[in-house]
Amino acid sequence: MKLVDAVYKRIVELANKNDKSIYKVAKDGNVPYSTIATMTRSNTVKLSTLYAVCDGLEVTLQDFFNSPLFDKNNILN
Repeated sequence: MKLVDAVYKRIVELANKNDKSIYKVAKDGNVPYSTIATMTRSNTVKLSTLYAVCDGLEVTLQDFFNSPLFDKNNILN
């Protein structure tokens, strides 16, 4: 899968784990909802955006990337 798809899946996974909607994650991280909702249409995700999303998820970047979704064998170059 593309890296951006793995990022979006991880956001959804952590949001569900914390009983938060994507809207709530966006609001808590001060990120426009549309930025997260349209993320998979892009080929890139800005680190500053991801950092803000992590704030909304109440996780660190390290915790965010600590997932098998980001194993090298799962990401297409």
